[in-house]
This record gives sequence, C-alpha cells and structure tokens, in this order.
Amino acid sequence: MQARDFSVKDLLTFIPEEGIVRLMEHRVLIFDAVALGLLRKEIVDTFGVFAARSILTRFGYAHGWRTAEILRSEYPAIFADWRAGSHLHMMSGLTKTVEFNQSDGNGDEPLIEVCWHNSYEAEQQLLSCGLADEPICWTLTGFASGYESCKNLREVYFVEDRCCGKGDSHCHIVGRFKEKWGPELEHHIPFYSMESADALLRDLTDKLKITEKRLKSKQRQLNFYASETEEISGFISRSNEMKGVIELAQRIAKVDSSVIVTGESGVGKERISRFIHDQSVRTAHPFVAINCGALTETLLESELFGHAKGAFTGADRDRAGLFEDASGGTLFLDEIGEISPAMQVKLLRALQEKEIRRVGDNTVRPVNVRIIAATNRNLKDDVAAGRFRRDLYYRLCVIQITVPPLRERSQDILPLARLFLGKTASTMGRDIDGFSPHASELLLRYTWPGNVRELQNVIERSLVVCNGRRIEPEDFPEEIHVSPRTQVLTNQDLSLEEMEREYILAMLRSCDDNKKLAAARLKIGKTTLYRKLAEYGKL
Repeated sequence: MQARDFSVKDLLTFIPEEGIVRLMEHRVLIFDAVALGLLRKEIVDTFGVFAARSILTRFGYAHGWRTAEILRSEYPAIFADWRAGSHLHMMSGLTKTVEFNQSDGNGDEPLIEVCWHNSYEAEQQLLSCGLADEPICWTLTGFASGYESCKNLREVYFVEDRCCGKGDSHCHIVGRFKEKWGPELEHHIPFYSMESADALLRDLTDKLKITEKRLKSKQRQLNFYASETEEISGFISRSNEMKGVIELAQRIAKVDSSVIVTGESGVGKERISRFIHDQSVRTAHPFVAINCGALTETLLESELFGHAKGAFTGADRDRAGLFEDASGGTLFLDEIGEISPAMQVKLLRALQEKEIRRVGDNTVRPVNVRIIAATNRNLKDDVAAGRFRRDLYYRLCVIQITVPPLRERSQDILPLARLFLGKTASTMGRDIDGFSPHASELLLRYTWPGNVRELQNVIERSLVVCNGRRIEPEDFPEEIHVSPRTQVLTNQDLSLEEMEREYILAMLRSCDDNKKLAAARLKIGKTTLYRKLAEYGKL
C-alpha cells in the first residue's frame, strides 16, 4: 500500500462536540495561512532574520521527526512508501511536489531532490514582506530534514537553493546525509544548532508526547466537569464495574510489571492495554501489538525476534523483530493462549534473559520492553491441563486485569452507543440525532455476546439503513429484537440453575437495574429477587 492511496479524508477526523480535529488520530490545528505569515513576519521583526530562521527551522525539524515516528509506529504501510513525507505535505496544504528523485544517498547523487510549487511559506513571504534575498522555506526544509533523519536513522539535511519567495519559478531542495555534504552545509548547520540532531529530536519528541498526554488528560477533566459526560481517562463508563477496571489500570500503569488482560472477545482488551501504556513512563516510546493466534509458529518467531538474511527462503535482508521495534515501550501479545508449546519456551527465555536472538543469527541482542498479554481463555485451566507452561504463565501474570463483558455493565450500553453513533455519523456524513426510546430499550435488553465490538458494528449497520433523523427498531438487525428469555434459552450449554440466573440478570439489565420493575416483570417478590441477587453476588 502506498501513501498516494490515502486521501486526507482517510486520515482526518473531526469531533465537533469536542472542538477537536485529528490527523492520523493525533490532534491537529487548522490555522489561516495569512495568520501564520503575519506571525512569521512578527518573529522576523522582533528577533531578526537569523533567530527567526532558527526557530522556524527547528520547528519544522521537530514536526517532520514526529510525523515520521507516528507513521513508523501506527501506519507502517504508509511509512514504507518513500514518498510518504512529500505526500503528507501535499495533503496538509503546505506545498505541491512536482518532481521527486531519490537515490541510496551513498554516492555523489543526492539522497533526495525535490521541486515544489505553491509553497505556503513562499506565498506568505511575498504577501507580507515582498521578494527575499535568499530562499525562505525554512519550516518546510526543516520538516524534510527531520522526517528523513528519523526515517533513515542518520542525520539528513536539506538545503533550498531555489525559491519562489526570492523570485525563482519554483522551489528546489536537495537532501544529503550529513557526511555527504561538503563546506556548503556549514552555513546552514547553525540554524539547527544541534551537535546530534537525532539525539536531541528523540528527546524533544518524547517531551512532546508527554505534554500531549497531559493536555489530553486535562481536556478530559474539563470536558467531564463542563458536560457531565461519563468519560473517564478516555473511556466511556457509567458502571462501577468498568470504573473499577479503569482505576486498576491507572495503578498498574505506575509500575513496570508484566500484565495479563483477560476477558471475552470484543470487550476492549487492547484498548485497556494501550491505556496502561499511555499512562506509564513508557508513553514516549512505541506501543507495538501482534495477534499471536493469527500466525504460524515459524512466522510468529520471525515477527517477534526478527531474522537474519538467508535464514529461510525469502529472507533477502536482515529484519528487526517486534521486540526491537518496541524498544523502550510496550509489546502487546494478543491471544497469548494460542501459541505453541515450542514458542512458549522461546518466549519464556526472552522474558527471563531480557534478550533475543534473531532467527538464523548468533548475535544476542538486549531488549527493554514491557509485556502486556491478552487472552479470552482461562490460562489457569490451560496450565492445569498442560496446554500452557506454568513458568511462562507466572512470568506473564504478575498482574491480572479482567475486563467485564458488556452484558455485566448495561449502564455503559447507551453512552457507548451514542459515542459510536456520533463518530460514525460524522464519518459517513449522516445527520442523525440519536435513538428513539424503543430503539434504546432494545439496545439495553440485548445481551451483546460480541460485546463492544458487536455494539459498534450494529450502530454502523443501523446508520447505513436508517432513513430518518433517529435510529428506529427496524434499523437494527434481527437478533437485536430477540427477548432476554429467548437469548437465554438458545444457549444449550446452561444448566437449569444457570438458565434461571442468566434470565433474572438479563431481565434486570433490560429494566436498567430497576429492581422493583424487574421483580414485577419476573412475577416474583422483591425479597425473592434480592435473595437471588445476593446468591449471585450482584448486590
């Protein structure tokens, strides 16, 4: 997949009720180009050309570095495209690339050579200051330097030698590895003012991520007090069960121990794991996820540990594994209960020794990652049955957190449904206000065997078929109309006692935890209902 396959619509989301625009799931701001031009002029007038160029070049470098890191960790398919940075420039409205040439950068040819039209910096220079004496696309040149330095893991610097801002027909930049530049670079280096661009930008990016996390946390708190929302640390929750899970996850995040997240499919185990990472001291480093159950043993070993060139057919180059990609951050192992016994041994060794060896390689490489594993299986039962190694289980399960199914936290159903409705309607461009009372009742009565994932899919499907301004019962798939009694009776694996328990709890959920109403519908006394709930541990 290439960068040009994506449009700005694919990567940009707008949450109008929160006043937030996100590009690649990270908050961005939309500024008027003239306002930025006036700011640029103010900086020049106040601090002088040298200081202004230094500030804007460093800003562009930081922006480019951060963009590359986001793509590497979250959009690897786009990051692999050698024109991704240039394409994002165009999608963001910064400039238009009309010519792009690249080499390996190790010979006399430049690493990258680019021609631009419609540079916003050149445009604003002409509007606010007139013709310049030298090239003035400082931010854009800094962005290219930062992006390619991060991408190549080597210092790369771009120099602009033609610019529309000084009267040329187009803007032209040339990028080379630092050691490939001659004396020409000496004039430009002071504007970056770094002994080691890589080290400084890693530190700056870490600080930006930490600051961004704090801003998000503060914004969530402000939203909570302003609108009485049920959002807690990025989660929508009214139920005490889910609030307890979130509070436990916050405490877990403060330590660096291995964690196992358990729960049924679709409850949000990966979301909780990402939250633990985001709240931890590792937040500035990557969160890397892999579904262990989706790969064969051979592929899983190569994905986790990497491989050396020639290790197997098709291994035409050395490749780092996910342990190395997640260095300093968190490695999320989904469906951990599905890995083979042989793979369990190899994973155990990596965790014990804190080092890995690539497939087909003899070199031992130290790794520094936090492990969070997830499963919908009962690993204790697998350990007892000999299907899962006891020593690996205790190595992984220093702390366990269980995410409850949606049917056990019915108070969260409608808030989540409204959240999905708002986001999906905005994405689809549908003007739909909400749910009718009968539709809301059906959502609460259904037991959601597919949990939050199923709820999200149902809302999306309903938006597609809805003809009015509100979601009505007829917009739901057929299974949503099934009563609690039918849902329980269709489960052939329940005993009579279990069926009674499930039916009583389903009826209570359908009554939004109104015990008086539930007792009336069950045709039993309130005392009997309270006694049953006490037996179930639900009081």
